[in-house]
Amino acid sequence: MKRFLFTVVVWCVVMMCYGQEHKYSTFYYQRASLFEELSIGSKDIVFLGNSITNGGEWAELLNNKRVKNRGISGDICQGVYDRLDPILKGKPAKIFLLIGINDISRGTPVDTIVRKISLITQKIKQESPKTKLYLQSILPVTDYYKMFGGHTSQGNAVKQLNEKLSKLSEKEKITYIDLYSSFVDQQTGKMDIRYTNDGLHLLGKGYLKWIEIIKPYVGEK
Repeated sequence: MKRFLFTVVVWCVVMMCYGQEHKYSTFYYQRASLFEELSIGSKDIVFLGNSITNGGEWAELLNNKRVKNRGISGDICQGVYDRLDPILKGKPAKIFLLIGINDISRGTPVDTIVRKISLITQKIKQESPKTKLYLQSILPVTDYYKMFGGHTSQGNAVKQLNEKLSKLSEKEKITYIDLYSSFVDQQTGKMDIRYTNDGLHLLGKGYLKWIEIIKPYVGEK
């Protein structure tokens, strides 16, 4: 009996330690470890975010070798904050940030998400003050395909978050880019199904629309 109890205690301790060491997914650590090995330079333009950013071939889409993809599928605000150092160490010229939809799907309150994004913006400004930060709105979602229910049932939260991100941008004196208005179906208030095949992620046409919106910001001095 004592041996059994000892085994249970050891197992619990091991699992607690494992949980503390693994806050995020296996894929997060795989990709974050790669980013730690890849360099960022002062002329680089960084796209930072979750799977929606991860899925974009940004350098090809923008025909610019200085553009770097730092998206990680499934990432949340805290995950972005925790992996900022390898990016900011290189003092990039620009960062295009899109994060928050996975936080919404987890039931994180909108105000909490805004606070976490505020911490990200403040760290960027403090550690790389010459980096120009562009805060992109959260994209709309749709339950049309009956997929990603935790994400696609949160349309009102997306709209509320975007309103607060716009105000945060004014407060922090950073550029806010409204992607939402170009992707939303005005009749349904949800993502236009021409741009997605699962209600959350983008088809090629969606990325081309995104590029159309941000290209002037990428090119500005």
